[in-house]
Amino acid sequence: MNVWEKIEKRQFSPLYLVYGPETFFMSELKQKLLQYALNEEEMDFNFSSYDLEETPVELAIEDAETLPFLGERRLVVLHNPVFLKAEKSKEKVEHNLKKLLDYIEKPAPYSIVVFAAPYEKLDERKKITKRLKEKAETFEAKKLNEKETMIWIKERAKAKNKEMDDAAVQQLMTLAGMNLMILASEIDKLAMYATETSVIDAGMVERLTAKSLEQNVFSLVDKIVNGKIEEAFEIYYDLLKQNEEPIKLLSIIASQFRLIYQVKELARKGYGQQKIAAILRVHPFRVKLALEKAQKFTEEDLARIIHLLAECDYAMKTSAMDKKMVIELFLLKFFGRNQK
Repeated sequence: MNVWEKIEKRQFSPLYLVYGPETFFMSELKQKLLQYALNEEEMDFNFSSYDLEETPVELAIEDAETLPFLGERRLVVLHNPVFLKAEKSKEKVEHNLKKLLDYIEKPAPYSIVVFAAPYEKLDERKKITKRLKEKAETFEAKKLNEKETMIWIKERAKAKNKEMDDAAVQQLMTLAGMNLMILASEIDKLAMYATETSVIDAGMVERLTAKSLEQNVFSLVDKIVNGKIEEAFEIYYDLLKQNEEPIKLLSIIASQFRLIYQVKELARKGYGQQKIAAILRVHPFRVKLALEKAQKFTEEDLARIIHLLAECDYAMKTSAMDKKMVIELFLLKFFGRNQK
């Protein structure tokens, strides 16, 4: 039974430690505990949250040791426990770690204390870290890779009594990106829509998934890459109707083509998808999509496209030409060149 299932069964631990860079899981843990550990009337009296970059931990411990008011338990969330992280940094606040250690050894039976540590690694050499990991229900909130995200999406849909096949999951990831908060919201929306079926298919995902500006531009670039001129112009005009600034659109288009160029060049040098993602500091799924697009171009093609986009950027900033027309000319030049 995992930590989420235990909470849903109201099998609470007096101490929770959630650490890692994926803050969605921290938010999810907090929301689950609020939902199952406290009722609505108790929240004002028995829930508190502290930022340990600003507040000494002993104040939070005193709160946890205080008997709950008009309820069975207290919930105390401690954000940014800087004394746990591996990287050294100057702390603004002095913490009484002796008092914290004493509390960890004998936590109040009526309180739930959550340590939310948004750090890649904890300092495992410290006594405080060792004892907390031994005593607390611990969950590593790591960033998910593509395969893990696909599994997570399917499981989240299953929890809503819905099924999603690989095509629907891939479509959702392509349209909504890899942000778990956004994906969770989209899955909830799709599940609510699919009242007469237990299956969420790729077509439903395409129709209902909200697209960010970046994703709309990603779709525009996809149409450009695949030579679909009419669909490219249709997306572009739709973005203009949404009052998106042409100079902003041009910037995002250029960043997409730069990524395709960089990915192609690094792949040519023998780097794998994960290594490329680490070098460019982007999600591996974005690298995968860029690699697929990169196959349609030579390095010389991409260099020319990037040069053309730079000329468009210069024209937008220095000439009297209508900015909307600058991108139209780019699209016409791009498709005209590919038809030669």
